[in-house]
Amino acid sequence: MNKKAILPLVTLICISIAALLTVLQQYEVIALPAQVLTAIRWAGTGVLLLYGLQKRSLTTWILISMVVGAQIGYDFPQVAQNLNVLSKVFLKLIKTIIAPLIFATLVVGIAGHANLKQIGSMGWKALLYFEVVTTIALFIGLAAINISKAGEGIDMTGIAETEEIQAPVKQTWSDIILHVFPENIAKSVAEGQVLQIVVFSVIFAIGLAMVTEKKRKPMLDFCESLSETMFKFTNIIMYFAPVGVGAAIAYTVGHMGFGILVNLFQLLATLYVALLAFVLLVLLPIALIARVPIVRFLKAISGPVSIAFATTSSEAALPRAMEEMEKLGVPRRIVAFVMPTGYSFNLDGTTLYLALAAVFVAQAAGIDLSWEQQLLMVFTLMLTSKGVAGVPRASLVILLGTVASFNLPVWPLFAILGIDELMDMARTSINVTGNCLATAVVARWEGEFDPQPVVGLVETTNPELQVEREEKPVSA
Repeated sequence: MNKKAILPLVTLICISIAALLTVLQQYEVIALPAQVLTAIRWAGTGVLLLYGLQKRSLTTWILISMVVGAQIGYDFPQVAQNLNVLSKVFLKLIKTIIAPLIFATLVVGIAGHANLKQIGSMGWKALLYFEVVTTIALFIGLAAINISKAGEGIDMTGIAETEEIQAPVKQTWSDIILHVFPENIAKSVAEGQVLQIVVFSVIFAIGLAMVTEKKRKPMLDFCESLSETMFKFTNIIMYFAPVGVGAAIAYTVGHMGFGILVNLFQLLATLYVALLAFVLLVLLPIALIARVPIVRFLKAISGPVSIAFATTSSEAALPRAMEEMEKLGVPRRIVAFVMPTGYSFNLDGTTLYLALAAVFVAQAAGIDLSWEQQLLMVFTLMLTSKGVAGVPRASLVILLGTVASFNLPVWPLFAILGIDELMDMARTSINVTGNCLATAVVARWEGEFDPQPVVGLVETTNPELQVEREEKPVSA
């Protein structure tokens, strides 16, 4: 056996044995002395820490911190209470990202495509497709979490005593409409009113798109620079994530025991089932209606989706995805417009996940949200998520801001972060799949999709073959 595979295997065995014995003891199937069981658990945790030192991956350390935090919370609940300040530090750092990130990504996403008038019908068809599909994903996510009720049944003893938990204030439709529009953008930023920031950013971007190129370019360059900077800012703060997550899990488990971990795995299962349902009930019928060759399409996207699944980054898969869709028969000009635009506006997997996670937080807090409140919250999330799908865990930033603006507690989100990597893999893969399908659908809608095999198409780096393909007559 490869030496590099020995430590991961030993780690998995040790953690599995410790977890199994703890569960059996919890349900009184076995009766081990408490000291023995504690020693076994900490021995398994020690092996896990050795694995983390070898791996040196942020994702690995987030998962390890979840295990260590759960151990501290279970064995030393009094110590765990004092660790809550570390999770709050992490939360404050995350909140500083929200307003500039939303503003920059929305302005770039909208004003950066100021040539929509020239693109004409392809532009409105793509945007219409994006909004319809993401809205369907939103409703599937809502239905899934309301059916599974993964967040219900969490013992909140002690949480309510230390964190103010209150349901969103009941509002009339006129109150909701008035709340959407900002009266002072600085006030909206200070109060964390995410939807108001979105409205301001969209109107600002539309106004920017209407000015001349000479005056638009400096502001667009500034927003692009701000967007990239905030993504790097997020990456820096994420290095503190293992500490923040570990402290939050320790604090939560110290009050509620290991029961919350069951709810987290229920949430994970709910997400995967919902994403599978979305693929089978939405994406597959769309592909059939658009007469996309299913087998060839799946073969084409297998590479980009594998990259997205492994890296949890849509942007990492973008170059390969564009190349593969061009091989499939989508004209280059359509791929060049639809694919990047879709990365800002067609976030099927992320939208579905945000709907699940937001309602999960309310269920975990024991707050019964009406359908109107749920729709308003997830609609806000759908708007604020535009432009951030390409960065791992960027959706957590948006989710934290929106949940806080609806007066919901944030402690369930720290628990979610422990399994966020597993959820991010799935939702990012669906984002890439949805964007690849969107290029084929728009091309078919435009009457320019030619899925017939082209001789020599494998070697797409040959300019002559590219010209030959572009000049080849297309079939509707």
